Amino acid sequence: MSKIALVTGGSSGIGRNAAITLAKAGYTVVITGRRQDALDETAAAVAGKIEAIAADVTDVDSIDKLFAEIKERHGRLDVVFNNAGNNVGTINFGDLTFEDWNTVINVNLNGAFLVANRAYQMMRDQAPQGGRIINNGSISAHVPRPGSAPYTSSKHAITGLTRSISLDGREHNIACGQIDIGNAASDMTARMSGGVPQADGSMKAEPTMDVQHVGDAVLHMADLPLDANILFMTVMSNTMPFVGRG
Repeated sequence: MSKIALVTGGSSGIGRNAAITLAKAGYTVVITGRRQDALDETAAAVAGKIEAIAADVTDVDSIDKLFAEIKERHGRLDVVFNNAGNNVGTINFGDLTFEDWNTVINVNLNGAFLVANRAYQMMRDQAPQGGRIINNGSISAHVPRPGSAPYTSSKHAITGLTRSISLDGREHNIACGQIDIGNAASDMTARMSGGVPQADGSMKAEPTMDVQHVGDAVLHMADLPLDANILFMTVMSNTMPFVGRG
């Protein structure tokens, strides 16, 4: 019997690749996101192994319906890749609006909390008990880029969320880890070839890596037995400006 995995933000980029990688490895994968048509494209990549259910990670009722559907179809949940996220453009902190702030925080933090919370409850209450939650952090969970206060703040908060879930989950056999990704090639990183703001005020193109390295890393974390955990993993383009950034 295959393990059941949920991937949020499964319609493109990192989420799509992770879902396909998990499905090819034998998982039954539920993907979610707001665009059913894009989700269906991901599901078609591994026919019969990926199920597409549209949901909005910022909406409580939508997420509750998602988890109810997973329970009805499969009776349990073994792995969550808590991946959905967004961003706004580079904005100096003094010019940042509350709307910009909320645009990012509502998805990257509130949405991540809601998915992890409902997954935790399901894993706690199922038999056999337990499961694994993998949060998508970022290089920005360690150091900021210029003009990135909402995104950086959300990813620092994800680190606190990961540590708290990992600690609280021990008594329920729930493992929680975080993958911090740097410059995986996707729609979000396409602009890097044209230059990204640097701490010295310059604009420089940055190298990217194949997104498949992220999918492979997520699979490795997911495949661990529940008595082992990768609490934090960093996978990044080797020559990107992270170590020594600024």
